Amino acid sequence: MDIWFVLPPNLVLLDFAGPADAFRVAALHGAPFRLRVAAVDANASTSLGITLGNVEALPASLAADSLLIVCGASDDLAALSSRAGRALVRWLRDVGRQPARLACICAGALFAARAGLLDGRRCTSHHSEIELLRKEVPTAQVLDSRVFVEDRGCYTSAGITAGIDLALHLIAELGSAQLSAEVARHMVVYLRRAPDDPALSPWLQFRNHMDADVHRAQDVLTRAAQEDWPLPRLAAHAHVSVRTLTRHFREATGLSVRDYHATLRFALARQALRTGMSVESAATAAGFGSARQLRRLWREQTGTTPRAASL
Repeated sequence: MDIWFVLPPNLVLLDFAGPADAFRVAALHGAPFRLRVAAVDANASTSLGITLGNVEALPASLAADSLLIVCGASDDLAALSSRAGRALVRWLRDVGRQPARLACICAGALFAARAGLLDGRRCTSHHSEIELLRKEVPTAQVLDSRVFVEDRGCYTSAGITAGIDLALHLIAELGSAQLSAEVARHMVVYLRRAPDDPALSPWLQFRNHMDADVHRAQDVLTRAAQEDWPLPRLAAHAHVSVRTLTRHFREATGLSVRDYHATLRFALARQALRTGMSVESAATAAGFGSARQLRRLWREQTGTTPRAASL
């Protein structure tokens, strides 16, 4: 799968480098991502006064399964009105609708907006660009105070480091939540979600810490949450004593090992119910001892019954 990063004139380097490195790390972990970098000019200008060489020319077409990412520019109005900026907008107008997914980082949304790609969509950008974005695309619902926004295959993010948050979300969507967690851990960044997105996935929650022993235990639990994990067995996988594991786990996550494991099993049961499984089958698939045990946990967590999840 091609991940196309398109660089505007006067590129903000972190808008490109952060998300691109997230996809690079995901590829190292086995994801079928191939990074492609294109710009109007062979030497792309940046806000730091240096140029990036050896970038590809803007392609004449894009595969439907590719991901197109438009990075942001500094001094955006000047970038939009420049020769390269106008050429980029024309290219986006002609080619930008071909991929199933379009992502814009920071002021990259302005280029997409001028090309007509954000018409009628929910979107966002850096807080300093919000009013300008509203003027560029009056038919859009431009939201502020968002890390990123998704609308029908179109993703827009706030500025700078928010592009990394969006990249991690896309890696989870195109790969898996576990892969996204591994990339975030490699990059030593927090996993965030936009306020209007669903609650943070339990596969990604409680991983914003630096304790390698606890991460090893969490890796084991997330890969086989349906299994029983007595503390001595789990501690052996984490290469620590039971006492050390239980103490460090609570310090790092705020949860006991037992409660964290139950959270993962609850997520497995929810997924099973949404595929049409019975409560009894979902309880077995998630590793609960009985449907009664699942019903009790479900009521504690939601105040409803498991059956409500499949309706």
